[in-house]
Amino acid sequence: MKNLYRRYRPLRLSEVVGQDQVVEPLGRSLAQGKVGHAYLFVGPRGCGKTSVARILAHEINRFKYEVEDNYVDIIEIDGASNRGIDNIRELREKVLVAPTSGKYKVYIIDEVHMLTKEAFNALLKTLEEPPEHVVFIMATTDAIKVPVTITSRAQTYTFKLATYETMFNFLKSVAEKESIKITDEALSVITKRGGGSFRDSLSLLDQISTLSENQISKEMVVSAMGLPEDEKIADLLASYLSGDVAKITTLLKDLLSSGIKPETLAEELISEILDNPKPELLDLLSKLPDVKAPFPEAKLLVCLTSRVRVADNVFSRNISRFSSPETYIPDGPDRFAREAGGSAGVPAYDVEGEKVRSGKDMSDRTRTQTVPAKDFDWDGFLDRVQEKNDAVYMQLKRVTYIFSGDALEIYPEKRIARTILMRDNNKRILIDAAGGVKITIHEVGDTPVNAVKDETLTKISDIMGGEVTNDAGGNPF
Repeated sequence: MKNLYRRYRPLRLSEVVGQDQVVEPLGRSLAQGKVGHAYLFVGPRGCGKTSVARILAHEINRFKYEVEDNYVDIIEIDGASNRGIDNIRELREKVLVAPTSGKYKVYIIDEVHMLTKEAFNALLKTLEEPPEHVVFIMATTDAIKVPVTITSRAQTYTFKLATYETMFNFLKSVAEKESIKITDEALSVITKRGGGSFRDSLSLLDQISTLSENQISKEMVVSAMGLPEDEKIADLLASYLSGDVAKITTLLKDLLSSGIKPETLAEELISEILDNPKPELLDLLSKLPDVKAPFPEAKLLVCLTSRVRVADNVFSRNISRFSSPETYIPDGPDRFAREAGGSAGVPAYDVEGEKVRSGKDMSDRTRTQTVPAKDFDWDGFLDRVQEKNDAVYMQLKRVTYIFSGDALEIYPEKRIARTILMRDNNKRILIDAAGGVKITIHEVGDTPVNAVKDETLTKISDIMGGEVTNDAGGNPF
């Protein structure tokens, strides 16, 4: 049986929910027989860009749209795994061939922002003088990375995340059609956690639909999704404002011990602050997005105690190094070995089996720090891996990574994670998901250049009475 997201994917423009600013002008254009040669759909993940692209591709050719159909004149291309100039050159040759059964040959290019500069230049030549029978529909979650030379030659439509009211009413109608018995309070939790994404919201509803044959309550949903109670989130914020370190640490111990992840706590805190913004919470809001591996528990503790200002306290001396994007890396005899991607005596290998240079080969390197690149879409990479293999995706959720130049370096925390990632079929999944970017998977114990060293965590533990330990990504409390 198909999951809810696939069953309730719209098949006509009239069925698209919450995107009137896109659907209405597109519908008028089609009614008037006006078809552009290039469209650019911009918006966050899960808001319907690809679904509308498929609908448009079918409607301009007057094809009947079914989710599982396969028309030779509608070609879908993943920009992440077909990002090179050779891929676009091949496309340019094929666009010259006339459509087989429809009026237009339609190319849907998803995640178009992942194309290389050379590939964009090659695509531009086709967009400048496109054959009359060709239509390009490009979709992206990161429009700023699409060159203006491309955007200026396309009709741009901006998609938005659904409002709370729109999503709540949509999910309620789906629940009624599927005979899912659920309270409004429970549905409200799902709506908020879905964040306005139809795909994510329907997936959550699908997940909790089997919790009970009777009515599903809010408490069931909160427990199943591993969410903190609203009251404890409010208590954390109140303790942050009062600077009550003892209360903060007690609350964190209880929440983390119950299995709630620090990243989830950070998301809930962000959501609460956005729902009830206060000037005194803005500093905390700016820090919470940094709560992620490595050491997310310690980072969350730092965020929540950042209002504490004691002259000789560990926070006033050391915490700025911990929370800074360019984390402090102490000098030492093994520093160049870490920058080379391996630990002393243990070589690292990339996914193609090539040995990474050891520390002794790096004596001519300058002592410049490497930080995670802003150009690599890690979240998009994870999404593409998850579509192929959930097991690989779960291992990647607990790794440290850096991106330097054009190479992605992955640092597993446990041997089982590295074993899974290094399997031949899984390595191919990683390479495809990264769009051809070179990937290096390091040995367990290797330290990335921008990682926090254990001494820093030890200093953080001072505030916890020496209770914070590093157990390779587990609960530090």
